[in-house]
Amino acid sequence: MQVDISWQGNVHFVASNESGHQVLMDGPRDSGGQDKGSRPMELMLMGLGGCTAFDVVEILRKSRQQIDNVEISLNAKRVDAVPAVFEEVAIHFVIVGTAIDQARVRRAIALTAEKYCSASIMLEKAGVAISHTFEIREPD
Repeated sequence: MQVDISWQGNVHFVASNESGHQVLMDGPRDSGGQDKGSRPMELMLMGLGGCTAFDVVEILRKSRQQIDNVEISLNAKRVDAVPAVFEEVAIHFVIVGTAIDQARVRRAIALTAEKYCSASIMLEKAGVAISHTFEIREPD
């Protein structure tokens, strides 16, 4: 896996990966940023969310759950020091579907947290406390 970072001036950067996708990064205005992209720590949180979302959807599909939608909200708390690393991350899943089995959702979340999501496991090994909650909703 390789990513290249290209400086665009001030504190604006473009990250490009091997598959040709790009992500814009920028700093806050008080650091010279122009709000042209996400902050690097936001991207780490997005990566964690994408990693766990991928796993949960795949596990629920394999367990024959009829999911219509999955929304995940991540809320991170950072330490009040430099470096301002993540201290806690709360992940909340909203699973929408018909007759979704609560035990299967609980198991899918446990599997992503304990076995499959590399981002989650890496952050926990670095001392980040990660919690998971979920709710199940029927489609409208």
